[in-house]
Parts: sequence; structure tokens; C-alpha cells
Amino acid sequence: SSRFGKFIRIHFNASGKLSGADMVVYLLEKSRLTYQQPLERCYHAFYNLMSDYVPDLKEKCLLSDNILDYWYVSQGKLTVPSIDDKEDMMFADEAFDILGFSSDEKYDVFKNTACMMHMGNMTKDFVPVGKEEQAEIKDESNAEKVATLCGIDAEWMITYFCKPKLKVGTEWVSKGSTCSNAASSVAGIARAIYVRSFRIVV
Repeated sequence: SSRFGKFIRIHFNASGKLSGADMVVYLLEKSRLTYQQPLERCYHAFYNLMSDYVPDLKEKCLLSDNILDYWYVSQGKLTVPSIDDKEDMMFADEAFDILGFSSDEKYDVFKNTACMMHMGNMTKDFVPVGKEEQAEIKDESNAEKVATLCGIDAEWMITYFCKPKLKVGTEWVSKGSTCSNAASSVAGIARAIYVRSFRIVV
């Protein structure tokens, strides 16, 4: 694919003999993970997850039955006539088994992918509080789903998005974030989770 993949570069010395090689994993258009134009579709993996090919997948990933419930992946096109998401999910599921991924490893990749969908909803949960309009989360249901899938504490995660620590001189201080900044931080982490999951797979 022109958008993602693994590039293997082979090096030759001046006499034409093989001198080494290196590998580059690339994932382009990462902005599409959190925003799509009306005629664009987010990465197909998200729609594959929602296809119901793997019976217990939605339950394990804390997903509903409606792709429109997930803002990050429903801003553009939801279907493509030439793509069968259920069939693609079948191929992906079989590929994990053929490549020797354990059941836990396979589901961890699925959970990381679903986590990004929940993080999109979490960006809508920040509300401004006080004169400085610092971000807080009143409804923690989406944050709790993200924390559960990531295996981390929800309160700890919320604190670091709403009041990140900055190093001033030799000391660390907490600084309140605006709703916009907190949502941008969530988006950045969401993209990073997807990229790291992709690199593990390829």
C-alpha cells in the first residue's frame, strides 16, 4: 500500500557486493485517524472490528453495535462498495493465527484499535470549570472504557490529561489544561497507540 507498509532497503558497497540492509515501517496520513473529510474513510481496521465476524470481539472491546457511536471514525464515509468489511476481518483474524500471534496478543491489538474509538468519544467529555475554564470530565464512562482497555487507572489518566505535569527548573508542577488542549492531547495519544500497535503487527 502507498499509505502503510514495510520497506526493506538493501545496501551495496562500491564493488557491488551486499554490505547490509535496513527496514523502515511507515504509516502515512495519521491525521485521518482522528479526522476525515466527508468523502474520506478512516482506516479500514475500525470498520472491520464492527463487522461482527468475531462473535465476542465487541464485548471484549466494550463496543456498541453502531459505528456512529464513535466520533473519530464516523466523520466521513462509513462504507465502500468494493470493500466487504466482514470478509476483510476474516482475513485479518486468520492472518494473526497463521503468523503465530497468541489469542491474547491478537485481542490486545483489537483492544488497542477499539481504544482509539473510545478516546474519540472521550474528547467530547471535557467541560470548562472555573474562571480559567480548566478542563474536567464530569461523565467518566468513556474514560473508564479507555482505561480498562489500556490496563491503567482511569483517575490517573484523567488527571494527566486535565492537569499535565511540566518541569519548571528542577521541579515538576501541574498545570490546568483547556478543553481544547486536553482533547488535542487525547488525540495525540490515540494516534500514538494506533501507530505502535501497527508496528507490533508488521
